[in-house]
Amino acid sequence: MHRRDLLKASALLPFLTAGATAPPDWAGLRRGLSGTLVRPGDASYDQARRLFNPVYDAIRPGGVAYCASSADVARYVSFARTTGVPLTPRSGGHSYAGWSTGSGLVVDVSRMNTVAYRDGLATIGAGAKLMDVYTKLAAHGVSIPGGSCPTVGVAGLALGGGIGVVARKHGLTCDKLESVRIVTADGRVLDCDERHHDGLYWACRGGGGGNFGVVTSMTFRTHAARDVTVFFLHWPWARAAKAVKAWQSWAPTAPDELWSTLHLSREHTALDVSIGGLYLGGQAALERHLAPLTAKLGPPSSRVVRGVTYLRAMQIMAGGPAVRESFTAKSHIAYGRLGADGIAALVSHVARPGRHAVLLDAFGGAISRVSPGDTAFPHRRALFSVQYYQQGTSRSWLRGVHAAMRPELGDHAYVNYIDPDLTGWRSAYYGGNLDRLARVKSTYDPDRLFRLPQGI
Repeated sequence: MHRRDLLKASALLPFLTAGATAPPDWAGLRRGLSGTLVRPGDASYDQARRLFNPVYDAIRPGGVAYCASSADVARYVSFARTTGVPLTPRSGGHSYAGWSTGSGLVVDVSRMNTVAYRDGLATIGAGAKLMDVYTKLAAHGVSIPGGSCPTVGVAGLALGGGIGVVARKHGLTCDKLESVRIVTADGRVLDCDERHHDGLYWACRGGGGGNFGVVTSMTFRTHAARDVTVFFLHWPWARAAKAVKAWQSWAPTAPDELWSTLHLSREHTALDVSIGGLYLGGQAALERHLAPLTAKLGPPSSRVVRGVTYLRAMQIMAGGPAVRESFTAKSHIAYGRLGADGIAALVSHVARPGRHAVLLDAFGGAISRVSPGDTAFPHRRALFSVQYYQQGTSRSWLRGVHAAMRPELGDHAYVNYIDPDLTGWRSAYYGGNLDRLARVKSTYDPDRLFRLPQGI
């Protein structure tokens, strides 16, 4: 802990001497903080309590704490521990189940968003948004592997693993995590890496956000950010089944430099089949790699293949500014290819009336060359991930398509697409790593201060 954090942490003493049944002294909590505590009735409260997904706009926390330092976080954690006020960490506020908020105290690290680069390493505040990370690192000609949603918090992404658009070449976000600073349930500020608190460091690489403490910063190894080629191909809906069959054989075994995603979508009456992606190389080489796919599917009805800078590629993959629109989602992790019946069921469900989509993202490459137990992310041998996405607040189509695909895809799921409906979520998210994660939990949070509905 830095000396300034030690000095600020001395303000914790009044809370540490109180019993667990002490009434919450919200007014006293405001004093001695570098950040800001927003309470019901404050002018900024309605904005402060919002998540990315408007589905959860009705939830009203007792307070939203914008932290400016690890000492701020430690003070809030100790307040929650001694008063019994439920505690919820928040970085980007993108939890699919709305578990970035709650009725108690939301500890928000979004103001801790610095991005510093030196000697191949990027030290990033836990509240930094992904597109800001890409932009600031691009000035140094480097990047880290990450996802495509521009406003997702880097901490939540990495803690759950971090599936992204260069993962087949550079690995998951968590694979590049060198060290993590985290405030644990007892109020300590710990710096964790392979030599210090190695079990907690391991758990922070795929064990899911909100389980072990409040992360305040992370240090990542970077890779060079050179020019790339992006591509977007569309086919008529009549080719949907053929596209799934061809893509699932082609994408996970493509060269590491080639990442792709298959989308089947319905927007009101419009049905679409698209395959897009990113190639860490030039257009001519990409065309050669695309040839076997297009030979099976025929010429696309529309085609865009373009060389761009690395940063521009990340902006393109983000799909434009993030818009607050209600949605629900579920996931599968596919360890085998879909058979004819599974493909037919998938295509049939997407064709049903509504506004929904299925997104298949390729695994393989560098993802698969890490052993399932080397990090807490267990799905190293999978071929691709499957995300089911429904616009609005209903979950009816979502539940139907997920149930229809379960006989083909089993019970594997991605913790960053956290699913409040999911039964057997412990093994679905964590597989063979669950027991070790439970031991880390009992070591650093034996009284379960951090208590998600699907918490370890």
